[in-house]
Amino acid sequence: MKCQPVACIWSDSPPPQHQVTATSVLNHPPTLYTGGSDGSIIWWSFSSNLSKQNVWPVAMLCGHASKIVDLDICFPVTMSGGHGEMENTSNVVVNSSSSSSAGYGALISVCTDGVMCIWSRQSGHCKRRRKMPPWVGTPSAISTLPASPRYVCVACCSVDSVNTSSSQYSEPAEGGEASVDRESHNRKGSKCAIVVFDTYSLNIVQTVFHGSLSIGLLKFMAVVLSAENYGKQSVILSDSVGGLQSVMISKESETGSNALPKSSSQLGISASVDGLLDGEYLVSIVAHGEFLALIYRACCVFRLVGNGNVFGKMDLVDSPLCDDGPSFQSRLAGGMFLSIDDGETVLGTRDPPEQFEEIFVVWSNIGAAIVFTISGSHDTFKHEPLYEIPAISHPLNTKLSVSFTQLNGSLIRVESMCYLVGESLMWKPHITMWLLRQQHDSTGKFGQQCRMLGEGGFPYNWIRNSSSTSSIFPVAKEGTLSESCDSELINLNGMCGGTMNSDLILQARVVSSSLVLLEKFDAPYGIVYGFYSGEIEVVRFRKFFQGLGSSGESSNGKPEVFEQSFLGHRGPILCLAAHSMLGSINEQKSCWFLVSGSMDCTIRIWDLDGGNLVTVMHHHAAPVRQIILPPPHTDRPWSDCFISVGEDSCVSLVSLETLRVERMFPGHLSYPAMVVWDGVKGYIACLCKNQFETYATVDVLYLWDVKTGGRERVLRGTASHSMFDHFCKGINVNSITDSILGGITSASSLLLPIVEDGDFPRSHSKNLENGVASLQTAKRRITDASRGPKEKAAEHLAASEILHSGKHPIKCMCPFPGMATLRFDLSCLVFPCQSNTQSVENGSNLEITGESERRPDSPCSPWMNSDGQGTTHDPIEEHEWINSLEGCLIRFSLSFLHLWDVDRDLDRLLLSEMNVIKPDNFILASGLQGDRGSVTLTFPSPRATLELWRSSSEFCAIRSLTMVSLAQRMISLSRSSSAASSALAAFYTRKMAEIVPDVKPPSLQLLVSFWQDKSEHVRMAARSLFHCAASRAIPHPLCGQRVNRHGLLPVVADIAEMEVQKHLHVNETSRSSFVDGVTETIGNSEAEDSTILAWLESFEMQDWISCVGGTSQDAMASLIIVAAALAVWYPSLVKPSVARLVVHPLVKLVMAMSDKYSATAAELLAEGMESTWKSCIAPEIPRLIGDIFFQIECVSSASANPSPQNSSVSVSMRETLAGILLPSLAMADVLGFLNVIESQIWSTASDSPVHVVALMTLIRVLRGSPKPLAPFLDKAVNIIFQTMDYANLVLRKSCLPHSMHALKEIVRVFPMISLNQTSSRLAVGDAIGDIHSVTIRIYDMQSVTILKVLDASGPPGLPSLLGGVSDKSVTTGISALSFSPDGEGLVAFSEHGLMIRWWSLETGWWEKLSRSLVPIQCTKLIFVPPWEGFSPNSSRSSVMATIIGHDRKVSSPDNSRGSNDVDNLNSVLHSLDLSYRIEWVEDRKLILMHHGNELGSFQL
Repeated sequence: MKCQPVACIWSDSPPPQHQVTATSVLNHPPTLYTGGSDGSIIWWSFSSNLSKQNVWPVAMLCGHASKIVDLDICFPVTMSGGHGEMENTSNVVVNSSSSSSAGYGALISVCTDGVMCIWSRQSGHCKRRRKMPPWVGTPSAISTLPASPRYVCVACCSVDSVNTSSSQYSEPAEGGEASVDRESHNRKGSKCAIVVFDTYSLNIVQTVFHGSLSIGLLKFMAVVLSAENYGKQSVILSDSVGGLQSVMISKESETGSNALPKSSSQLGISASVDGLLDGEYLVSIVAHGEFLALIYRACCVFRLVGNGNVFGKMDLVDSPLCDDGPSFQSRLAGGMFLSIDDGETVLGTRDPPEQFEEIFVVWSNIGAAIVFTISGSHDTFKHEPLYEIPAISHPLNTKLSVSFTQLNGSLIRVESMCYLVGESLMWKPHITMWLLRQQHDSTGKFGQQCRMLGEGGFPYNWIRNSSSTSSIFPVAKEGTLSESCDSELINLNGMCGGTMNSDLILQARVVSSSLVLLEKFDAPYGIVYGFYSGEIEVVRFRKFFQGLGSSGESSNGKPEVFEQSFLGHRGPILCLAAHSMLGSINEQKSCWFLVSGSMDCTIRIWDLDGGNLVTVMHHHAAPVRQIILPPPHTDRPWSDCFISVGEDSCVSLVSLETLRVERMFPGHLSYPAMVVWDGVKGYIACLCKNQFETYATVDVLYLWDVKTGGRERVLRGTASHSMFDHFCKGINVNSITDSILGGITSASSLLLPIVEDGDFPRSHSKNLENGVASLQTAKRRITDASRGPKEKAAEHLAASEILHSGKHPIKCMCPFPGMATLRFDLSCLVFPCQSNTQSVENGSNLEITGESERRPDSPCSPWMNSDGQGTTHDPIEEHEWINSLEGCLIRFSLSFLHLWDVDRDLDRLLLSEMNVIKPDNFILASGLQGDRGSVTLTFPSPRATLELWRSSSEFCAIRSLTMVSLAQRMISLSRSSSAASSALAAFYTRKMAEIVPDVKPPSLQLLVSFWQDKSEHVRMAARSLFHCAASRAIPHPLCGQRVNRHGLLPVVADIAEMEVQKHLHVNETSRSSFVDGVTETIGNSEAEDSTILAWLESFEMQDWISCVGGTSQDAMASLIIVAAALAVWYPSLVKPSVARLVVHPLVKLVMAMSDKYSATAAELLAEGMESTWKSCIAPEIPRLIGDIFFQIECVSSASANPSPQNSSVSVSMRETLAGILLPSLAMADVLGFLNVIESQIWSTASDSPVHVVALMTLIRVLRGSPKPLAPFLDKAVNIIFQTMDYANLVLRKSCLPHSMHALKEIVRVFPMISLNQTSSRLAVGDAIGDIHSVTIRIYDMQSVTILKVLDASGPPGLPSLLGGVSDKSVTTGISALSFSPDGEGLVAFSEHGLMIRWWSLETGWWEKLSRSLVPIQCTKLIFVPPWEGFSPNSSRSSVMATIIGHDRKVSSPDNSRGSNDVDNLNSVLHSLDLSYRIEWVEDRKLILMHHGNELGSFQL
């Protein structure tokens, strides 16, 4: 599991551009999603005040790098049972209002690159990110199936490379008309694929159609329910001129479920290829029940889905929506049917309705809209306008993009306005909300114009610098913001009241490219911004790592941000890259160089350290879009080169040493959108993608040889994508960083192909990270033959775990320009330098060389002074420096992850005691890692950050776990900061929930996944957070109804009392109702059990696994752990049946031997064995003990594997099973444990580690809970003797030390077992047994056999009296034994009867020849007088009472004798006293001791 919290640093320029290309809404809670042309998705939320509705952005969903084609709402998990089955509906958005959709609805998005993402509704993080297979083509539309909301239908277009003409066609202008000739020309080479995806796994479950359409190129798609066959679904396809084709989605009707068949089939194909209107361009189609609306440029045509007949037409040429003015041409842009009852649309019926009435809205490309009511029957059609929405007020030289969507009872207008900034177009969104329902006026007619409820856009409140905001925001005459504008909703566009000023955008510096520089110890060193103005700005972090210098100064003030500007480009900066060299450029010794590509067609190389321009290169004739650095393991001289890609379709290889173009790779048919470099094989792959989406161009892949400059291969069509993905996989295998891009570049990792693997969620982030390689990693690529092993060892010792392992504690990327994300790896932050610490503690004397022995141009090292002179430090100083580096990394992480300004006292402690720097000069926001490199970034405002804390339990768990772990780690590093660290941990465990009451508790499932983390700090933090959040985060299926159950009785009693007062007799009706209620409660137990079992198996509902890189097995295991932990620690808060239902899955989890959860499951099973689990699995304990022994033997054999990882896991599991679980099971069933280990002696190999484990477990039982072992002392001793038998030398050799240890331990614990001084004889007496047959056995330690059996059953000489003893036969026997000093005598004390017996053990020669073991009577008997405080229940008087028949407990019925014996045994075990001891004073005198106190001395 990976806990990687994310922080985002926004630039102080306007937010990234966002041209809206797709929208989707959720009704409950009100949520809007907009997808942009750059691949970004913005999550908008709605809030209201006294005057209007506010629309504000919560987060940006980063998972795509190309245009968002479509968005829709789906339900990856179809809930049933307790939540109710989802109803079929034609509008998936409507489903969000159901109870099951509130937690399980999700957003699905698809882009032109074929990447699909599933986004969680609550947290906004990406749950699944997959790429569609190349053969389906480019997606053009996506729609959730009405009858099966778990599945979505995707329409894709591709070009047949065989039939494609060499000519290319450009996309028509926005709103332009497609040519019919071109349609017919492209029809032959185009293909269409209609596929159905399962939104849980994003796998294709059905191919509905794949081939050439009968109509023209696919433009639009709609999914409707079939009218002829109710319950089936069909796909309506349309081209640009209105030609329609219907394809039926096959479904197995006999299954009766929403599941789709795996096999693909093609049914019900019908086509209508003749367009209704010649020369008209279709702009949209909308399906609603049985109706299909076709929106053209100036009219709307309504058709029936079943037969395709036209039943109505609306001509809007003369309406305000269509105005061919001299300055701007207005036309229709879209339309949709509106829901009547709060989003509840009516599905199509089997037969077409005879009378219908619907609400339909149509809008134009300038934002004007008219709401119509359409009605009629089979032969009539009427349409009347109800009200309208005014057009957008905008300058004439701007472009607009408008779309509408319905949210409950309102219409949402999404506007995108374009401005020209230099040579680039900038798009900014604006959202307006209009009241859908109008009140009747005095004349009884509807109002003519809708009322605007609210508006919103990108906020500006994260910009703190007054100098920058003064040039962007409009200022009133008094010098303050206009009062009519909401301070949180004024856009960076200067938008207020629906108006914009493009001059404000022109004045602002807009970021066009950005990258994050890394410090030489893998910490962020700075951020580089490239602007549309051509300026480059470098912002460095100075004080965060100042304490690493020789001066040792600590920074406790505000961070010093050092800004550096580079001027020279005359166009927008399109790409950036930073490279480190150990050589020199033109004899200039340096380390850092910045390469920038611009729209002015030049490449400039800058010296980052000196701030000077090195050179300008003019080898491109078009804007330079990409800079690719060499990947790791690239040989010289290519390791100091870079690749530049321009829009002139030229790819060149430039050397930083010679500052010349070394290779040119021309001949690409189009711009290579994706270029990767395999440094090991020496190849470059250039993928020229279809820039015109569905038109007749095909993707082409070019493979180039770097050494020769020749073109090796050209692949076209789907084969190009397959080869490109295979090429990227090969690079990833050889990569020691987290990227195949190589080096530090501004290219987003979202551009990279998604590498598929068997366990898809496990290692997603490793393959998709941005190309940010540390400087030390780059330096290690270049080696000098003159350097000896000592110099190399000294260079790598400094941070052997942080640097040499290739694991970076802080990873950076820029998904979009102006957004720098910092991803903190918790495992590297709290567990980085253990191996180096061990080497220091072991006294390693590794010689560290000075600077004079290292390369003269290598960077500063930790063992260098501030003046650059090398010194020789010892390992202790090296260890202190590494601790200082770790402390700086942790403080840097706390600076950017802490929630500042919530607890002022805590902030002051962090600043003063912990020396954490508050990042006041940075615009910070929070984030959440998603699947396969995706990330969700909040907008920089306190409202957006708190919204994530309130809505996402995954975010709360990851952020809280990180902060508490770092706080605990700081305590171990610096004792002086213990107060601040403790306050920080307390804030994130419990205090924050008090300050922010509506914050969501952390996810318990996510927390338990870190209970077995390798770091102790993480484990402790996860458990602390679990206990603090358990009472607030108990899953609903497990939550008990204690309050309701206890409240039932008083309510019923009050009702009965009222009836008594009224009728003066008992109300039998109320009594019978109460009995029925109890019966109903008992009957509901089965339903509760099924609900709990369904929850334990509901791995599909777990969103947190994508946040930490888990699998579905992790999801199920975490549910079991959560339920078991709650049953053990909080039994009163969960249902009583939870323990019974979860115990068997918990046992299976232990037996699964998982390195993530089995140890935790074993600990829970051991901790709750007596209190929780024993009553559930008591008969199965012996079998479970045997299974654990088998697992231990398997693990021990696996530990012989030379793999270090397997060995460590095996040792850990063996310690958990043998040291924790086995002793608890043995204590729960001692007899079963002894029987199992006795059978293991004969059924297991003599050299098996099972025998040693059994002895060690026996020792732990003796030390933990010895009393249950008292009735089976003879059996335990015999088992120990069997491991010491001379007949089995192999067993004796492997077990003898542990056998002697166990024997000494049992003698120490039980006083009724004694060993003589020469260790030649062992006496074992019956601690508990039948009073008629209490014996003492004498063993010979050499032969391990019984020598004598001594009779201690009763007073000698009175056997007839004992015959009348009661049925209570189980009692205490021997309380203490002791051999005489000479070993020839034995003394036994019995508390039951207060008697001391003496036996002489001298053996005659005739007895040695006899094998008879007849019990021997004692030689002497001494009665011990009762002492003060002695209980009479166990004294001699109680024995005499049994003899004379006055014991009342004897008279028990025969039918309850068995149960009384069990109770009697438990009572005897409970009262068993193991504190008696016999000490010898002289040869014939002894002292009886009890708890160390002398009870008396006795002479024999």
